[in-house]
Amino acid sequence: MSIKTSDIIQYMEDLSPSQYAYEWDNVGLLIGEKDQTIEKILVALDATENVVEEAINKGVDMIITHHPMIFKGVKRITTQDFLGRKIIKMIKNDISLYAAHTNLDAVGSLSDLLANTLQLKQIELLNIKETKKLYKMVVFTPITHIEAVREAICAKGAGHIGDYSHCTYNSLGEGTFMPLEGTHPYIGTKNQLEKIEEIKLETIVKSKDLQKVTQGMLEAHPYEEVAYDIYPLENQGEQIGVGRIGYLEEAMTIEALAHLTKQKLKMDKLRIYGDVNKKVKKIAICPGKGLSFIKDAMKKNADIMITGDVDYHTAIDALQEGLPIIDAGHFGTEHIVVGYLANKLIEQFNSNSKNVEVIQSEEQNPYITL
Repeated sequence: MSIKTSDIIQYMEDLSPSQYAYEWDNVGLLIGEKDQTIEKILVALDATENVVEEAINKGVDMIITHHPMIFKGVKRITTQDFLGRKIIKMIKNDISLYAAHTNLDAVGSLSDLLANTLQLKQIELLNIKETKKLYKMVVFTPITHIEAVREAICAKGAGHIGDYSHCTYNSLGEGTFMPLEGTHPYIGTKNQLEKIEEIKLETIVKSKDLQKVTQGMLEAHPYEEVAYDIYPLENQGEQIGVGRIGYLEEAMTIEALAHLTKQKLKMDKLRIYGDVNKKVKKIAICPGKGLSFIKDAMKKNADIMITGDVDYHTAIDALQEGLPIIDAGHFGTEHIVVGYLANKLIEQFNSNSKNVEVIQSEEQNPYITL
């Protein structure tokens, strides 16, 4: 079974919908064709020239990165600058490029990964971007096909409430209809009123799954014209956002937390702003450059924040407000996403029926301290 670029895009969209990316971001397929056959994927944090060369040398068809290689409009593509050189090399070698950036941050994949890596408990969102909308789907199905229809919609994502799947309500009733001229009814005779026992199946659907759930239902349903309703709900859906805040199992000094962070993130050095002897327990984290969410950490009474790329003046301002900071760097807090994405892709596309090879880049932290 050959896998196309479009198959990879669909999976990545399910994992981190592009609609959740911030307006200034540039995510999705940045280089390539949707119908290209993909046999080998390289996962990296950045599509640097070294990573592009690595992809060429290893015979890769597609690079998936966290950071987009192209952020703004490109006026010219030549070998005179690093961006042009990379684009030309990738096109010449039939290598596609896909990026999942703030949309991956928004659904919490990277933040949850970092929070779990640091073994935080009682984890909550640091900054809420939006709350997912929910819908109620109601479909009327003949008894003979209720199991097929239920399985079809649940397989596409319907019926999830918390940690429970396949949540539906089924009530028995009598349906009536009259097939008119030009119809090809599954049950019944033209111009005669039919009465049939049907199941009214009700379930909940997330907004991102609504289209594919509806399509799955229509494909599984035997009727030529399916009777179904979709209602918007006031129920609060899943909240998505950037960063996390949680608690250590036991309070520890900032120095001890710094050593734990270095160990878990496999780093040699990091920067600390604050009294290393102060004990902390409530930890705010934001992978990458989390300066925009320092005030969120303060509002939630965090004892300390772990993020990257903190400038001097922002750090001392935060300290004056009582918030120490551990700056573990952009690469340091985000490189763990490479293994996460690689494992997700392997699980999805490397099986007995699918033969896509997924490898992790050998890229190194470009920031060196002596």
